[in-house]
Amino acid sequence: MSATRIRLSPESRREQLLDLGVTLLSGRRLEDLSIDVLADEAGISRGLLYHYFAGKREFHLAVLRRMADQVVAITAPPSDGDPLSQLVTSLAAYLDFVTENRVAYVSFVRAAAAGDEEFRRIYEEARGALTDRIFDHAGRDVLAGLGLVDGPELRLLVRGWSAMVEDTVLSWLDDDRGIARDALLEMVAATLVGVAGVVKPTR
Repeated sequence: MSATRIRLSPESRREQLLDLGVTLLSGRRLEDLSIDVLADEAGISRGLLYHYFAGKREFHLAVLRRMADQVVAITAPPSDGDPLSQLVTSLAAYLDFVTENRVAYVSFVRAAAAGDEEFRRIYEEARGALTDRIFDHAGRDVLAGLGLVDGPELRLLVRGWSAMVEDTVLSWLDDDRGIARDALLEMVAATLVGVAGVVKPTR
C-alpha cells in the first residue's frame, strides 16, 4: 500500500479495507471472499488484517453491514419531483446496485434466508430502513394525497412489496423477458401505489 495509506488512522484504514471488501465482493460469492484475498488486494500482510478483523466471519459481517449501508445510502430519494418519480429514482439506484453486485447480493440474500441470525439481522435492518424511509420521506400529507394512510397495515404491506421487488429484480436479471429497464422500474413503482390502495386501516 502507498505511504499515504500507511499514515491512515486505524479507524480510517479499517473503513478503507471494508470498502475494498465490498468492491471485491461484487464479483464473487461471500464464501469466496477470504482474509487472504483481501490481504493480497490491499497489499498488506494477513497478520495485519487480523488487527482489524478477528477472523473471517467478523470480516464477512462487517463487509455485509457496509454493503447494506451503501444500499440504503444510494437509494435515498431525491428532494425534488413528485412521489412516484422519486420512488422510481430510488428503485433505479437499487436496480443498478444489484446489477453491479449481483453475485454478492444473491449470496447475501441466501445467507440471510438460510437461518444465519446475524446475516438475517443485517438484512432485515437494511430492508426496514428502506421501507420506513418511504413513510418518513413522504410524510402523512403526501400519503394522504395518494389516498394512503400510514399505519401498521400499510407498513406490513410495504414490507411485503419490498420482498416482491427484490424477487422481481433478481428474476429480471436472470431473464428480462423482453422487458426494458425503464418499464420494469415504472411497473414495480406503480405496483406499490396499487397494492397499498387496498389497505383499510383498522385503527
